[in-house]
Amino acid sequence: MLIVMQVQAGEADVARVCEKIESLGFRPHVMPGAQRTAIGITGNPGPIDPAEFEDLPGVAEAIRVSKPYKLVSREVKPEDTVVKVGRAEIGGGDLELIAGPCSVESREQILATARAVKAAGAQLLRGGAYKPRTSPYAFQGLGEEGLRLLAEAREETGLGVVTEAIDVETFDLVEQYADCVQIGARNMQNFSLLRRAGRSRLPVLLKRGMSSTLE
Repeated sequence: MLIVMQVQAGEADVARVCEKIESLGFRPHVMPGAQRTAIGITGNPGPIDPAEFEDLPGVAEAIRVSKPYKLVSREVKPEDTVVKVGRAEIGGGDLELIAGPCSVESREQILATARAVKAAGAQLLRGGAYKPRTSPYAFQGLGEEGLRLLAEAREETGLGVVTEAIDVETFDLVEQYADCVQIGARNMQNFSLLRRAGRSRLPVLLKRGMSSTLE
């Protein structure tokens, strides 16, 4: 459910609605807008009676949200989302390009690639410091050294860094160096990794796996 506040609603009105939501055992998500505030509700196992909120001071209307992905539905957030990654803004009116090697192999390689990526007009540099491989004998990536090289390339070129996290154990380290964390297609159903990514302070680039849907 989405609670839309009146234009003149104050902080006390918003707090009162949040307290009501929490008293019902659900979670409020306050979303300030340009003209008025909306409050999303999650954690409810079924429909909520709009009458629970319609008579509260400052409430304009209570709208049922039918989508399972509530917080990113157009019902909750009708305007486009713009995600800032480094100096780039994804979701705005401009086309932002991400380019770079599959894996970071050496300082010379990633710096030369970063310079070429910048010269070609891209805004973001991608490169894998950790590489999930089928064979245990294949190159697995440079690890933290690869992350440091990506950070050096960012320092020189100003490009934002996109790099993959392959497990929960190394996620914190990736988060220290990256501007955006990538989740690879084969990890799209790694639910412990997805939960950790959901707690990240950084944008997450999710590569959709085969047969995946929006839900």
